[in-house]
Amino acid sequence: MMNTSRRSLLAQGLFGAGWLGLRALATGLPASFLLRAESARADEYAEPECAEAGQARFLVLSVSGDGDPINANAPGTYLDPGVIHPDPALAPKMAPTPFKLGQVETTAAQPWSTLPEWVRARTCFFHMATMTTIHPDIPKVLALMGATQGGEMLPSLLSRYLRSCLGTIQAAPASLVGATRPEYITFDGNVIPNMNPVALRDVLIHPQGALAQLTALRDKSMDKLHARLKAKGSASQRAFVDGLARSRNETRAISDKLVSDLTQVKDNDVAGQIIGAVVLIAMNVTPVVVIRIPFGEDNHADFNLLKESEQTISGVSHIATLMSTLQSYGLEDRVTFATLNVFGRTLKQLGAKGRNHWADHHVSVMIGKSIRAGVVGGIAPGSSQDYTAIPIGDVPVHETLGAFGKTLARAVGVPQQVLDASIGKGKVVASALA
Repeated sequence: MMNTSRRSLLAQGLFGAGWLGLRALATGLPASFLLRAESARADEYAEPECAEAGQARFLVLSVSGDGDPINANAPGTYLDPGVIHPDPALAPKMAPTPFKLGQVETTAAQPWSTLPEWVRARTCFFHMATMTTIHPDIPKVLALMGATQGGEMLPSLLSRYLRSCLGTIQAAPASLVGATRPEYITFDGNVIPNMNPVALRDVLIHPQGALAQLTALRDKSMDKLHARLKAKGSASQRAFVDGLARSRNETRAISDKLVSDLTQVKDNDVAGQIIGAVVLIAMNVTPVVVIRIPFGEDNHADFNLLKESEQTISGVSHIATLMSTLQSYGLEDRVTFATLNVFGRTLKQLGAKGRNHWADHHVSVMIGKSIRAGVVGGIAPGSSQDYTAIPIGDVPVHETLGAFGKTLARAVGVPQQVLDASIGKGKVVASALA
């Protein structure tokens, strides 16, 4: 357990000076209201306005500089018998399996068919190319290989815009990948700290921590607010508070659930990252949380593709857990999930001895209410004795990464005019959006 000063420092970083964000969670009132209740008009206290506020979504983004072979067992790679997949005799749970993504019939490794039907009904597999084979290029891929204005990383670009729509405490994304194998995410030119789930757990569920004081904080904040509004407030302001403020029982229920879930964090592993990500979103800390779900990692010498098989099975299971956890908070319609690796893996070279880095084909997964279920793009035999991504309509292969970035941005509610100014390559793929 961390000491008191470190807990206080992390809490202040998460919830702002004076625990403003925590008071907003405790009361159910916007932070702007709590700051300006005496001087602002009631109509200024509505949810933050943005160009498409009703379309705004939080984002959980799984990123990896390992270049996992997620592309090798996804829908869209089972139409050509030349693609090498794990041998079902050695990995029965990876057998090619027909299933539906919404109304779209497809085939992929069996684990993908095990996602709950409601999740598959909002899941899209996006075939593209990142145009690099170098592990340290993950920052460049996150900046869409030079397509973003000023080289800003996609998670930061999205987080910066969505903050005004979602009214989160901070504009910067949060990274829960941890300190052992971190992915370095930048915001405003600076690397954001890699927070680990255990530290988040400790600061929130400590006996003197944030969640233990949530109900008392709610009472204190509401008493102070009512006194201020009684002395100087208007009838419309008081009505605004009455319409949005949480009851003590509601606040206690929120606190109990958050504590219960955080108690399940035992390590800084994927399970811990998933709980941490959902908690940060439920507490309205940030619009974007970065995690890492392994899908085979750097598997050059993965004989019989056993590691790839094991982590595809566990990776899909982790996605299912994330979605069910979001559902338990009523957040399944407000959060989009996506994956983005530095590159994909060869689909033929080396066969069952492992897979090489591959610049010409990668698959990202997108899941959310605003996502249309199905498969975007695909593969074709390339000139280098392996398979490459194909153009998506009139989007050439070298711009498909930019198209992915723009499409994901639209899925979470970033307006087209913002995309046109922020991402210079590719175009929104309308067929991927609901």
